[in-house]
Amino acid sequence: MKLHSVHHVALICSDYARSKRFYCDILGLRVVAETYRAARDSWKLDLALGDTQLELFSFPGAPPRPSYPEAQGLRHLAFAVEDVEAAAAELHAQGVLCEPIRRDELTGKRFTFFADPDGLPLELYER
Repeated sequence: MKLHSVHHVALICSDYARSKRFYCDILGLRVVAETYRAARDSWKLDLALGDTQLELFSFPGAPPRPSYPEAQGLRHLAFAVEDVEAAAAELHAQGVLCEPIRRDELTGKRFTFFADPDGLPLELYER
């Protein structure tokens, strides 16, 4: 088997409209497709992120994330940026709080964490 890349990452949100605004208007991801599935009373939003996609789902009654950020499973989702400080400032201007910028002791790259509307840990990581 030869894996080529990550095709998509799927996220489940508690408030579809709020999360759609966050990922589209604040993070600037482009909508590829948006589908309402009546049988599940669920929205699915496909968002472009370079060669990868984020799939945003709304499922009625989905349980909240058990803990932050050390729950088993996906720990966080990291976005590559050219300038961590500038990207964090853009988020701050939109009312999104970021942790203080730190430096990765293994790579020397700068990074910071913030959260989506459901508290999913997200990271900005310097390219």
